[in-house]
Order: sequence, then structure tokens, then C-alpha cells
Amino acid sequence: MTVTIYDVAREAKVSMATVSRVVNGNPNVKPATRDRVNEVIERLNYRPNAVARGLASKKTTTVGVIIPDISNIYYSELARGLEDVATMYKYQTIISNSDNDPQKEREIFNNLLSKQVDGIIFLGGTLSNETAGLIKTSSVPVVVSGTEDNDSSLPAVNIDYRAASREVTEKLVKDGARQFAFVGGGYSEKARHEVMAGMKEVLTANDIDIDDQAVYIGNEQYLDGAKAFEQLKALKPEVILCISDEQAIGLVHAAQDSGLSIPEDLQIVSFNNTRLVQMVRPKLSSVMQPLYDIGAVGMRLLTKFMNDEEIDDNQVILPYHIDYRGTTK
Repeated sequence: MTVTIYDVAREAKVSMATVSRVVNGNPNVKPATRDRVNEVIERLNYRPNAVARGLASKKTTTVGVIIPDISNIYYSELARGLEDVATMYKYQTIISNSDNDPQKEREIFNNLLSKQVDGIIFLGGTLSNETAGLIKTSSVPVVVSGTEDNDSSLPAVNIDYRAASREVTEKLVKDGARQFAFVGGGYSEKARHEVMAGMKEVLTANDIDIDDQAVYIGNEQYLDGAKAFEQLKALKPEVILCISDEQAIGLVHAAQDSGLSIPEDLQIVSFNNTRLVQMVRPKLSSVMQPLYDIGAVGMRLLTKFMNDEEIDDNQVILPYHIDYRGTTK
């Protein structure tokens, strides 16, 4: 049978209030009494009921995390930073996979609220207008980390994708590239638009046109990169900017299988910088997002909201840099 606080109090010959004070670290307990209660807790293997404690304190120290695709290494690296900060601040997490499906997001969101979570964090992906509306009327604080919402009004942590795209494109144009293509995915809609916008700004400034057919939108996975190459290869791009590392590696392998040399015939730059960029040969050139920090800072921002701490700015833009490795000249 489950051991209750009543069992501990009876065995230790103290009140349930005294057991509660010991469990919660209240200093107003005599050392001898505290030792006796702790001995009984250990002997009976008592575990406090988190739900009951949450109902009493109106806090469950639990945070809901909504991720588009938990199997994607990009989102798992974001989640690692978030989880470490959650543990530091003694929060437990409930992680749910949404597939970036608005209907599924709504169901998960309402389910998390029913579990009395203290806050919710969206980790990656693009928010639909419907989901953004749910967040704005939420009864608990919500932060979007590595996530894009269309009106940019929600507490968020990101990098400046447009600036990064401009910097990459300017460098490659300066080095002589003229034929550009773009590969993106449905999970990162706003990032996709920002990268494309930054690229097109530089190309326009240099009187370089980009073919409407030189844009491929898929699902940000490895095999999708190979499909993207099949669609784009007839255009003979010299450069492909790609949102996802997985897609970019699919592009590299498909290009090599077709007889192209990387980077002599085709240069590829991705925008994730997961550990996958070091595993492919040649190593993948990438905009280096601080993935761990995006998750960690998002969680820290959420703790500030949940604990009514002072917040200087709820829109956090973290620094990036670009590492030109073996897939660029």
C-alpha cells in the first residue's frame, strides 16, 4: 500500500504538520524531531504526493514543453538546455510531441493546463494563429524558445535569422557565386521566410535573380534533402542555403551520388549547427545557433514569469556566428 503522510506522522509520533515542515525544509523543527521524522521517511520509503502538495500551494513545480518533433536532433539539443535549467530551479518537465499540428497543439496545450502546470514552453517550430491565440489567453505563463510567432508579441528567445542569412550570402556572392537556391521545412516557417528574405536582399543588391523554382519546402529530414536535390539539380545551383542540418546532409549525399564535388560544384550552408555538422564529410558549413542556450534562456525566462521576477525584455535575441567548414570554398 502507498505510504501516506499520516503513516509517517503516526510512526514518528508527531503531527502531520510537523512531517510537512520536515519535508519542505522548514527550519522551525527541533533537530531531534527532524532526525526522527527523516528516519521514518527513509524506513517507510515515503514519497510526498506532488499533486496534493500542488493543490495546497497552488504550484506543482511542473512545466509543460511542446516540441514539433522530439526525434529531430535540433529540438533535442534545445530540450537539453531547457531541462538543465528546469532541474536547477527544481522544476519537472512534461514533454509532448506536436508534429507542428495546430489541432494536436491545442489538445496538448489544454491537457497540460488540466495537469495544473505552472508554465508552458514551446520549443521550436512555428506557431499557428490559433495556437498563438490560445497562448495569449492562457492562465499560466508561456514562452516560445527557438519558435516563431507571426506577430512577434510573445515572450521569445531566438537568433536574427535575416542578419545571418545576409552575412552568409554576402560572403558567397563576394567569392563569386551567382546561382542560389533555398531548402526549408514546415517546422520553421518564420525562420524560413527570414533566411529567404536576407538572401534575396543581398542578391537584389547585387543584381542577381533567383528562380522561383529554386525554392524547396519539405519536412526538414534527411531523406527530404535528397528529394530537394532531385528537384533543384536541373537549375545547377552553385549555392544552397538550407534551414535544417538533416536536410543539408541529405543534399550533400545526393549531390555526391550524382557525381558532383562538394564544395567545388555545389556549396551548402545550413542554419542549425547541431552535432550532425561534424559527422558528415566534408563537414557542413553552418550558421552556429547557440542551441543549448536558446533552450536554457527560454526556461530561465519562463521561471521569471512564473515567480513574478523583474523582466527587462521578453524578446531575447542571442548572438550567432558562422563556421565555414568543408561544404563552402
